[in-house]
Amino acid sequence: MTWSLMKAIIILPGIVLVFVPTAILIVSRGTRFSLDLQYPTEVTFFLAMAIISTGIYLAIRTATLFTKSGEGTPAPWEPPKKLVITGPYRYVRNPMISGAILILLGETVLFNSWPLFLWTIVFLAGKMLYLPFLEEKELKQRFGEPYLEYMAHVPRWIPRFRVWNC
Repeated sequence: MTWSLMKAIIILPGIVLVFVPTAILIVSRGTRFSLDLQYPTEVTFFLAMAIISTGIYLAIRTATLFTKSGEGTPAPWEPPKKLVITGPYRYVRNPMISGAILILLGETVLFNSWPLFLWTIVFLAGKMLYLPFLEEKELKQRFGEPYLEYMAHVPRWIPRFRVWNC
């Protein structure tokens, strides 16, 4: 694993998936918004772990594709040089963000926390604005017609049931 990829994993996802949720849990503890961080039942624990594991798989798989196929990282300071449209990207255009949302939802279930759920909604809303208005615009400029074709066949958020073969 390269240092660039390590920085991309530690800085961006670390803030969104670890630092902010930890701060939210600390600040909201003992407030009327807190559900007293009761220990999860076996069912909620295994449900949370299944959701988090799926999110982690997507995050690792997509970050790996960015480095190997795209010759870059998920970080904006070293973006992929090549358009990545393999693996989970054949089903949905933003599997990395889908993975982050799953991790945040799993944390919400695990810690039984409404404030964490609100953070998940805020993060998702931010991505719903950022992706179409900024990131996709930049990707159209960088990759041109291949990206436009990809956009026409692969949905932004809700995965396809069939694989898109370019």
